[in-house]
Amino acid sequence: MFSYFETPLLAEFRRMEQEFDDLFETWAPWSGGIRSLPSGTFPAVNVGSTPDGLTVYVFAPAVDPKSFEVSLQENVLSVSGKRELATEMEATFYRQERFGGTFRRIVTLPEDVDPDKVEATYRDGILQISVRRRESAKPRQIEIH
Repeated sequence: MFSYFETPLLAEFRRMEQEFDDLFETWAPWSGGIRSLPSGTFPAVNVGSTPDGLTVYVFAPAVDPKSFEVSLQENVLSVSGKRELATEMEATFYRQERFGGTFRRIVTLPEDVDPDKVEATYRDGILQISVRRRESAKPRQIEIH
């Protein structure tokens, strides 16, 4: 409907929008926990929960599975690795948005996870980490006599 014209006024609004985003990402109480992180964070992560456990999905296409390092200490899950990008050295890039290099994501999990019951698989660009809950933490049905 409207043509896109980058005017000094629009550029100033974009700059202010970015400053507000940066400010609120710094002050947001959820910025370092299980909730989402700022846009552009690599790799993207989803965390799902059931009564039996949690599943963490790390969306990391084109990452060599051997480069991943996954650790769970107490209830803190750490995933790190490296994504190599093939680039043409002769090319001049006017825009390069695909992430390349080392990365690290840390996710705080609930305290009832069992660090001895963790499995990780990588398929189709998704690292799936399944963590079971401690048996003692699972809800139990109590029989009434």
